Amino acid sequence: MKKFKKIYVEITNICNMNCSFCPKTERKPKFMSTDEFSTVLEKIKPHTDFIYLHVMGEPLLHPDIGEILDICSYYDIEANMTTNGTLIKEKGDIILNKKALRQINYSLHSFPANTVNFTNEEYLNNIFDFIKKTDIEGRIINCLRLWNMESSLFSENALTFKLLKENFNTDIKIMRTDRNGIKLKDRVFLQQDKVFFWPDIKREPEFFEGKCFGLKSHIGILVDGTVVPCCLDSGGNINLGNIFDENLSDILQSERALNIVEGFRRNKRVEHLCTTCGWNFNM
Repeated sequence: MKKFKKIYVEITNICNMNCSFCPKTERKPKFMSTDEFSTVLEKIKPHTDFIYLHVMGEPLLHPDIGEILDICSYYDIEANMTTNGTLIKEKGDIILNKKALRQINYSLHSFPANTVNFTNEEYLNNIFDFIKKTDIEGRIINCLRLWNMESSLFSENALTFKLLKENFNTDIKIMRTDRNGIKLKDRVFLQQDKVFFWPDIKREPEFFEGKCFGLKSHIGILVDGTVVPCCLDSGGNINLGNIFDENLSDILQSERALNIVEGFRRNKRVEHLCTTCGWNFNM
């Protein structure tokens, strides 16, 4: 059995939107090359069968997104993608028939947090039109995320619920649910939750106890190859090593990585970044 359920691979840290809830990375803007991506998959293949094309950045911005998914197929790794969905009309036909693409998560709450040159209705209909295309093959899972409950942005969701009802013939209750979501139809789900605030190395420590799935069920690999213990280390603050320079097995056996794992085993957060994280640590 492979160690990780999934590994987050950040193919770019560049985004076409500027969401208020998203941390602003100070890292150098970069697209991971296809050669670099191949190296990453070759090294992580013994450790997982699934990747998420996400940490920071918008994966559909990557100029070689089609080839990225072809490389996943070559290594027999399934890919999940998290996107703001604004480029789905432009890039949808490129990714639609890529066999490695297992699931797409659409962050619908990103739209009202930005000013763009098209309407919310156009934005949502582009996503729903693409979802209808995925019905033909019946393979891709679509997850619609509304993570803006209990916030000033929630009032913007009225149109979203109206169009959800029209497109999926279902009466959605305006309510908070867990992240498992509400099934709208086969392979289409709606997740509702409150706004999530990312951990921040610049904040004062707040949470000292708790366990985490980081280094247990998943890790993250940033666009420059930095390996981090979880998908919420947007700044690469907990640098465990670099996948381009070292074997992943060696990185996972580093003193810093082992200290984190041992800390969680004792219900302690040993890294400063972890003490600022408000994610639900119940395991």
